[in-house]
Amino acid sequence: MKKVISLFCFVIILLSACQQTTKKQAIIKYTNLKPLKLGAMSSMDYLPFIVAEKMGIYDSLGLEVSIVKFFSANDRDAAFQSGNVDGTVIDYTGAALQRANGIPLSIIMKNDGYFHLITGKDRNIRKPEELKGKNIAVSRNTVIEYGMDQILIKAGISPNGINKPEINKIPLRLEMLQSGQIDASLFPDPFATIAVQNGHHSIITTQDLGISVTGTIFSEKALKEKRKEIEVLVIGYNYAVEYIRETPQSEWGHILTEDAGVPEAMTGKVSLPEYQPASLPSTEDITYTLNWLRNKKLIPEDYQGENLVDTIPGVMLSK
Repeated sequence: MKKVISLFCFVIILLSACQQTTKKQAIIKYTNLKPLKLGAMSSMDYLPFIVAEKMGIYDSLGLEVSIVKFFSANDRDAAFQSGNVDGTVIDYTGAALQRANGIPLSIIMKNDGYFHLITGKDRNIRKPEELKGKNIAVSRNTVIEYGMDQILIKAGISPNGINKPEINKIPLRLEMLQSGQIDASLFPDPFATIAVQNGHHSIITTQDLGISVTGTIFSEKALKEKRKEIEVLVIGYNYAVEYIRETPQSEWGHILTEDAGVPEAMTGKVSLPEYQPASLPSTEDITYTLNWLRNKKLIPEDYQGENLVDTIPGVMLSK
């Protein structure tokens, strides 16, 4: 009951604010909307979506949203390509790789999560320059390998200067780090915080590099047949960002435990991103991603990102 009252009060505050400024959009209950299915892997990227679902924001907008969780990029991509989900939170590398190879999709917004390079507590690795020759697990051709390569380049190490065992599933990579089978890997939260709490070391993040690496995509079919629904999804996302910013975590922290995979004892220790209203990926981040994929000969040389990004009302242009 307290959660319902809290959300009701939040909505009243929003509605009141809407009368004072044109920057906020009044909550309108839309009708005749089709259900949406959105895929996501455990990370802080999709938290505003799950908050909007669990705290009743999407219900208040008249949109039925189902969020389907995956633990490997391969499982997520298979579900997306088979139409089992309309869209998914994904890294730019995965989105561009699929689009360039004929999968009809578009990125509609960037997400705010980031990735930590975690090194083993028993390994004497405290800075990126000490990674040369180490065993660093990656999920190949995804944001994990892309982010790892950017860290190596910044450290003056060739991307080929380390051993890259391929371990796709995040929980398995964490287990291998914990047991000393690998020296390091790139993790999103909550896995990064779990590792640090267990004595391992966060050396650098993709945020430290100043790069954005993940976004939300939808299939071309969904963008044609459920465009209004996707627009309402974005409206709910933006309300959830405000809710997260303005509401004490004690009111919604159960979502971190129940849906985002954060152990209850760590809910106050996970570093949440500074969530921003939905905006498009920057041209720079998309260009870096495409160049990396071309250098690895994963996309055609002449593919320049055609149709990779689509503009939905409510999504701001990148800064």
